[in-house]
Amino acid sequence: MVEDTQVLAEETLDMAPLDEVLDEYRGQRGAVIPALQRAQDIYGYLPTEVLQHVSRRLNVPLSQVYGVATFYAQFYLQKRGRNVVRVCDGTACHVRGAGKIIKMLEDDLGIKAGETTSDYRVTMEVVYCLGSCGLSPVAVINDQVVGRLVPEKAVELIRQLD
Repeated sequence: MVEDTQVLAEETLDMAPLDEVLDEYRGQRGAVIPALQRAQDIYGYLPTEVLQHVSRRLNVPLSQVYGVATFYAQFYLQKRGRNVVRVCDGTACHVRGAGKIIKMLEDDLGIKAGETTSDYRVTMEVVYCLGSCGLSPVAVINDQVVGRLVPEKAVELIRQLD
């Protein structure tokens, strides 16, 4: 029971930076999306506590705030890793072995695509086109495009991340 209380205490978020942002949007129509974008910039994702705070401060129903946060793919409701790896499995990448890369990364990291390692070091996602078909198979590792990947090289690159 003490451990649960300590975990909750450590996860309590400082809402002061968010309050500054929400003060800018007070009374503005259509402020939910930009407010959520800025909130996610602050916290790295949108935990329930943040969604509730945005709802209260902007005087918008929580159902509407939650609806926006779940509708747009740019918003994340779960904490993400310090490093984000997006592996393309679009047609060109798939034909050239993206499935093997995904499988090897899942095995090495101990997670499935779409998940985050328990230490929050890596979030791995599968996407269906990165617009770099000529370099297939392709991944984006922390906003850096890496092309002509093979499974072993992908694992090596991920292991080098902090």
